[in-house]
Amino acid sequence: MAFALLATATATACADVEGLQSEGDLGEAHAPLTLWGTIHPSPAAPGENPGTAAPVPGLPPVPGGSMRGVDALDVVRADITSATRRDKGTGRLVDPRAAQRLALCTQAVDGGPDCPVRPPVLHDLTGDGKEDLITAVDLDGRLSELRVYSVQNGRVTRILARRAVLAGVEVAADHLAVREPTSTPTLVSISDYEWDPDSGVMALAGLTLDECAPARDSTTVCAPSET
Repeated sequence: MAFALLATATATACADVEGLQSEGDLGEAHAPLTLWGTIHPSPAAPGENPGTAAPVPGLPPVPGGSMRGVDALDVVRADITSATRRDKGTGRLVDPRAAQRLALCTQAVDGGPDCPVRPPVLHDLTGDGKEDLITAVDLDGRLSELRVYSVQNGRVTRILARRAVLAGVEVAADHLAVREPTSTPTLVSISDYEWDPDSGVMALAGLTLDECAPARDSTTVCAPSET
């Protein structure tokens, strides 16, 4: 009886070993190769980083702390004019075409039919119960200069500047999401910005990819991509 059990176990063990199948050479693992490892970009000069908070010059104080009642077009004009002057045509702070496009705006409340400034949206992004201002300057039918302004210490302050192809912009509580097309037609990139009280800006909190929604299911679809 013991012999029979031993024989059975031996046969089973042999079957297990013989049943393993080789998947062939899976290749050799390689560490990533760093390209141009000794070359590093220079740090941004003071005032040249669009990711820092910047009071908009030339605007009156706002004692109430809310952007409601502040003329959005005046804010955008003052900000773009100041950034263009400091930028000196480099394009680091603002696209040089933005100032040219703003010249199309009239003194009408909405800037007139040719004004490239999008209708302002008021939403509390900073969590202080006061409304902030979200708008954008459309540059060429594709690219836009997205801007978010808040009242900080009684002054209108730019808390987000982003040049992007705005396939969609969404707000929820203190988050602002920017959807942009990618080189893959079925995917969009989503940049999630969240208010950072320490730095005083809308800071990038996450970057994800999402599949495009069919037009029949959602109003947020993929914009045509260009590479």
